[in-house]
Amino acid sequence: MGVKSIDKTFILTFSKWVMWGALIGAAVGSTTAFLLTTNDFLGNTRENHSWLIYFLPLAGILLGYIYMKYGKKDGNDSAKGNNLIIEAVHGNAKVVRRIGPIVYLGTFLTVLLGGSTGREGAAIQMGGSIAETVNHYFKVNLIDTNILLLSGISAGFGAAFGTPITGAVFGMEMTALGKMRFDALIPCLVSSFVGHYITESAWGVEHESFIIQSVPETSLKMFGMVILLSITFSLLSVFYCQLRHGIQSFSEKIFKKNHMSRAFFGGSFIVALTLILGTEEYNGRSLDMLEQSFEENVPPFAFFAKLVFTAITLGSGFVGGEAIPLFFMGATLGNSLSGFIDLPLSFLVGLGLIATFAGGANTPIAAFLLSIEMFGGEGIEFFFIACLISYIFSGHHGLWPSQPIYEPKSRLYNLAYGGTIETTEKNK
Repeated sequence: MGVKSIDKTFILTFSKWVMWGALIGAAVGSTTAFLLTTNDFLGNTRENHSWLIYFLPLAGILLGYIYMKYGKKDGNDSAKGNNLIIEAVHGNAKVVRRIGPIVYLGTFLTVLLGGSTGREGAAIQMGGSIAETVNHYFKVNLIDTNILLLSGISAGFGAAFGTPITGAVFGMEMTALGKMRFDALIPCLVSSFVGHYITESAWGVEHESFIIQSVPETSLKMFGMVILLSITFSLLSVFYCQLRHGIQSFSEKIFKKNHMSRAFFGGSFIVALTLILGTEEYNGRSLDMLEQSFEENVPPFAFFAKLVFTAITLGSGFVGGEAIPLFFMGATLGNSLSGFIDLPLSFLVGLGLIATFAGGANTPIAAFLLSIEMFGGEGIEFFFIACLISYIFSGHHGLWPSQPIYEPKSRLYNLAYGGTIETTEKNK
């Protein structure tokens, strides 16, 4: 009887996880296809009508009003974005189901009118929204609710970038620094792969492709150079995170957390910077320059310009994602360094893209898998080292202040167990 009971429990739980994962993946895959297609259309529209950027401050007022009026429920604030999803996974908050539609609308406004943003934040929050809807209507037992939230994260990331393996692991890795949620493996795996194939096969969405033309031969000298470069990229991720969080804290203090005023101020600043630089290369997603950086030289300070534009955009209350901006910063810094370092251009650019993301997201395993799926396994040993080094040297900083520190990255930091990225940054 005992064995039969265990078998019955195993089969029942496994079946539910597969069913829920597939359901979440299918829904997230479809909504992500809509997100990517619409973002492409809006991005092209903005490029053809440069005057649209002047409406960014007004869009900030509208977006702030929506979050203040409709984004809060029972003390849970949708304006926290990915941080709210992380807090909900740990039982410290509850996902507001309307967070998905709101962040989509906010991302569309931001992309159309010239704010600097990405896509994965919207996809992840829609994943959380859909997972919470499944939890609610299927009356999922309490122990499985956070597991389904993780599967929503996996589906969103896998579908957004066309990287289902990375997506599966990203959902298990992003919500706690130093802990992989293997208990969510089955639904995360199912939702990520289903989401990816629904996006690409069912809806015909094509993702960007980045090609590394050549990789240097392995040697002690080469590994030493990769380590030094990875430290540089990790510090870039720290600088971005600190500036972005600093702008958010400053704007919330000055405007007393009035999202409308914050976003109007941030949007006005973006308009002014665009006029001063005389280019719109750093507005929107900047995908053209990102792709260009793998093939030819780009402006030497492009990484810094994108860093400032993104920190102001997201720090002042606009929404979207931070992965693509991080990709851009790391890639263009690698491009700039190619003038001083005798390494293949596309390799330096790819190394910067992956290492900067690993340091900012605190997800070294997912970042390593991303390099494999994105670059076809080229330079696998170098990317493995780069992800680990960037993760260690970025310290206890990151994109998401709510990310708990399950255990410190290393004894090198002499940091006590517990706390979050936010509390650690304040204490230090």
